[in-house]
Amino acid sequence: MSADRLEKESLVLRVVWMLVFTLVWFVAEMILGAVVVIQLIYRIIYGAPSGSLIAFGDSLSQYFAQIGRFGTFQTDEKPWPFADWPAPRSPEGEQPHSVPPAEHPARDQEPRL
Repeated sequence: MSADRLEKESLVLRVVWMLVFTLVWFVAEMILGAVVVIQLIYRIIYGAPSGSLIAFGDSLSQYFAQIGRFGTFQTDEKPWPFADWPAPRSPEGEQPHSVPPAEHPARDQEPRL
């Protein structure tokens, strides 16, 4: 096979992957929209955002960046599931809602017979 033919086949395969990741992008957009709405409701109810939703939203946002970088030929590395899922960064906005640990009664405070 000639190098020119291999390059054309490689480009065709990349176009297929770009189409697949375009579809993934649209699904991920709907998921991010749902996370935004749920986070808003959580913030209204608890007075602070959910830490797990902050982390997932950040990871998902970085995933969008991975898809964009692959689709615009910035990188040849395909996004997740071919690469690791992006790790969430520390929140830069409001601090997440936290639930203090439940108190456990000390055993010596129990009545003795």
